Amino acid sequence: MGGAVSAGEDNDDLIDNLKEAQYIRTERVEQAFRAIDRGDYYLEGYRDNAYKDLAWKHGNIHLSAPCIYSEVMEALKLQPGLSFLNLGSGTGYLSTMVGLILGPFGINHGIELHSDVVEYAKEKLESFIKNSDSFDKFEFCEPAFVVGNCLQIASDSHQYDRIYCGAGVQKDHENYMKILLKVGGILVMPIEDQLTQIMRTGQNTWESKNILAVSFAPLVQPSKNDNGTPDSVGLPPCAVRNLQDLARIYIRRTLRNFINDEMQAKGIPQRAPPKRKRKRVKQRINTYVFVGNQLIPQPLDSEEDEKMEEDSKEEEKDHSEAMKQEEPPQNLLREKIMKLPLPESLKAYLTYFRDK
Repeated sequence: MGGAVSAGEDNDDLIDNLKEAQYIRTERVEQAFRAIDRGDYYLEGYRDNAYKDLAWKHGNIHLSAPCIYSEVMEALKLQPGLSFLNLGSGTGYLSTMVGLILGPFGINHGIELHSDVVEYAKEKLESFIKNSDSFDKFEFCEPAFVVGNCLQIASDSHQYDRIYCGAGVQKDHENYMKILLKVGGILVMPIEDQLTQIMRTGQNTWESKNILAVSFAPLVQPSKNDNGTPDSVGLPPCAVRNLQDLARIYIRRTLRNFINDEMQAKGIPQRAPPKRKRKRVKQRINTYVFVGNQLIPQPLDSEEDEKMEEDSKEEEKDHSEAMKQEEPPQNLLREKIMKLPLPESLKAYLTYFRDK
């Protein structure tokens, strides 16, 4: 599934294409997509395919096409502080993007059938927290993943504001999914080859809307234990943050706000790096000439082609100069933390033990 937009050369190029095709429509979703490099969730040797609008699968590891994730993120209508459940959380790519929008007081849970994929997702999450330049620019709701079949969730589990299911849902499991949703919540799932948005408007009332045609592998039916009944799966607890976590959140927030105010006072714009201009395709006009008694096509450059080529060279030159003038990005939040009159161990905690 996918192929709705052109392939990108990098993550930003892919997002530009998704915006142009109207799959990404809101600034909040765009920021989340730009902050998480899709290529980081591919295995080594497969990254060249990361910026194509195509699904990717290797063993149990699977990523849906970017256009699908875009529609899902938009349809969920995410807000800070909401609770989110990802049924079939896979690599954690979607859950991590969602966490950037939910913020530190949201709930971000995922359940995945395969234990090796859960380990993979945890590794990718740790890498994002420790190494990504984007981490310090957002307040993050860290996903918590558990291994299990999403059709075996314990009956006393809590409900969620937003739910996404990343596998095809059979019609007889539709109500099971709906019960996991709070009143006023939104469920997005593929059902009968349609990605569908379902809103719970009351205790027993629902509104549904088809988003787009899709093709998903169906949910795996639960296996039964020795007693002939499926084992239930417990979801992560909705724990209240301790005072130490709260202090870190508010210290980082205060410093981030101070940095923003400082930059505004100095008139320094918070601008994105210059974007690469897209290359225009040069088309040639064919003329035909006789060589002996044969008619041979002869490519002929038009004046418009020559002008296009000159413009293309000029654009590449301007972009190169802009990139040279661009200073290397600074992690201003980290710099502020490291200058605080605090013990080194506390500074490390405030930076989430990041090395940069």
